[in-house]
Amino acid sequence: MTIYTGRGDDGKTDLRDMTRVSKTDPRIEAYGTVDELNALIGTIRPTGYDDVDDRLRTVQNHLHVVQAEFANPDPDEDDPTIRTEHVERIEGWIDEYDEELEPLTSFILPTGSDHGARLHHARAVCRRAERRAVDLASAEPIGEDAVQYLNRLSDGLFTLARVVNAREGEPEEQPQY
Repeated sequence: MTIYTGRGDDGKTDLRDMTRVSKTDPRIEAYGTVDELNALIGTIRPTGYDDVDDRLRTVQNHLHVVQAEFANPDPDEDDPTIRTEHVERIEGWIDEYDEELEPLTSFILPTGSDHGARLHHARAVCRRAERRAVDLASAEPIGEDAVQYLNRLSDGLFTLARVVNAREGEPEEQPQY
């Protein structure tokens, strides 16, 4: 089997149920942006911090589920989905890491160490993925938990960026107005 099929040469692709849609369809935009986020997170690991790497690995698996969910316009009951427990897991990580950090008193610039800055970049891509998911949800039914997961994940990636920067001794910079 070859990796190329030629089926997408006409600007269309298949959803999970084999429905053919434009490659610019909101569903493709949503799961394509989640794929971009997943690949970006893959460039961040390993960070050198086992706890962060374990969580990023878990996130990558969750994002794969989000992609599968968005690619499936007619899910079966036993298809993989993001659930409330996935959102709550991210919230737990944020709460745990917040104890390690100084409280925020202002906005900060998305910078720092190499891994910290890339986590900030991943947070920005996650926000775009969330916007694409919200756009999709306005046109078609999708799992509410997947949208909420992306929202919470962006907060989690922001927190991980701060943690990595703090562990590496990188000061947080406030914007100058």
